[in-house]
Amino acid sequence: MERISKRDYYLSIAAEVAKRSTCLRRQYGAVIVKNDEIIATGYNGAPRGDENCCDVGSCWRDRHNIPHGEQYEKCVAVHAEANAIISASRNEMIGSTLYLYGFEGFDRPIENPAPCIMCTRLIKNAGIERVINQLGEVTL
Repeated sequence: MERISKRDYYLSIAAEVAKRSTCLRRQYGAVIVKNDEIIATGYNGAPRGDENCCDVGSCWRDRHNIPHGEQYEKCVAVHAEANAIISASRNEMIGSTLYLYGFEGFDRPIENPAPCIMCTRLIKNAGIERVINQLGEVTL
C-alpha cells in the first residue's frame, strides 16, 4: 500500500472543502495547517445570513459580464482564504501553511489557483508562511 503525501492529503481536503462553496463561477477551498494539524478551513461564499448565489440561482457579476479578477467589491462572496483566516487565532497561524484548491464550474480543477491581492495581504498579516496548490508553492 502506498500512502499519499501530506501535501496531496491536505490538498484533497481543500478540494472537498471547496465543494461547500456557494459561488456559481468558481469554487475554492482553503485549509490552514501547522505542525501537521488542521487549524481552520474555509470556502468561498456569501457572509452568514446573506443570500448565496447558488440559492438565488445567478451571479451578479456574470449578469453584468464582469471578468474574473476584476471588481471584487461587487461580488457577494467572502474568499476561502479569508474565511479560513477568520476561523483561526493569529497565534495558531504564525508559521503555518495554507493549502488552496479551486474548481471552475464545480468539476474542472483550476490548474494554478492563487490568492487575490486582498487575500495575499490577509495571509501575510495572519503570519501564514506558505501557500500550496496542485503545482507547488505559490509566491506571495
